[in-house]
Amino acid sequence: MPKADLHTHSVYSDGTSSPREVVIAAQKTGVGIFALADHDTVDGVLQAQQECEARHIPFVPAVEISTREHDHLHFLGLNVNIHDPQFAAFLAHNRQMRVERIKKIIAQLQAAGLNLTPEDVFSRAPNTVSRAHVADALKQKGIVPSRQEGFRRWLVPGQPGYVPSAGVSVAEAIRAIKAAGGLAVIAHPGLTQAVWNFPAWKEAGLDGLEVFYPAHTYTLKQELLKIARKYDLFATAGSDYHGPHSGRNSTPGMPVPQPYYDRLLSKLLKR
Repeated sequence: MPKADLHTHSVYSDGTSSPREVVIAAQKTGVGIFALADHDTVDGVLQAQQECEARHIPFVPAVEISTREHDHLHFLGLNVNIHDPQFAAFLAHNRQMRVERIKKIIAQLQAAGLNLTPEDVFSRAPNTVSRAHVADALKQKGIVPSRQEGFRRWLVPGQPGYVPSAGVSVAEAIRAIKAAGGLAVIAHPGLTQAVWNFPAWKEAGLDGLEVFYPAHTYTLKQELLKIARKYDLFATAGSDYHGPHSGRNSTPGMPVPQPYYDRLLSKLLKR
């Protein structure tokens, strides 16, 4: 079965590998079409593209945009124009909202008695800052043993450092992707079933949904494929790879049944 990966992350957001290293890892697992989709930034895309071209791997410029409507309600922009100035301004605005959220998180952790400074966190994030950088700072200080434990003990709902997502609305995310010439795809929909609203998202311009994802069961994938047919959405695949030592999926690449893989290629590489 062929493999695709249209959802990976690098050090330009909350991944632990360079874009080049992510591409190399993807090639080792046999990925046949690849996208780097860092959170709210496209600054690593050119490096990933150059590495893919050198290795003859079909490449898709991409980004993952967070929304304020759910911590995990994110949208992938595939085939976006990374040189579009309006899109660049939109992403910069999103990154600034992330900065404000992280400042609030740090303040709350300090109020809870933790010895954590803004420098501890922001020095780890040369581009897009995230809760992962907070968790990594907590790990470095010996407060938690791992990034995952940092989230669990301090950064998720109900814990002292939790602050709700401060992103844009779903409609704003989809509009921005479309205005930049891209295709809008809901990422990891299995994590946001409580807030599904496919009729409204389709009306806003949604093009696809990430069906083939590590956390999706067979039953869920079948349900998502039915939704894809109902709303004329194309099915995508992504590992959400964040690199080694990230506590996430350990390898890039998702197996995709041949008919869906062929449609991916025709949808993304003809543009």
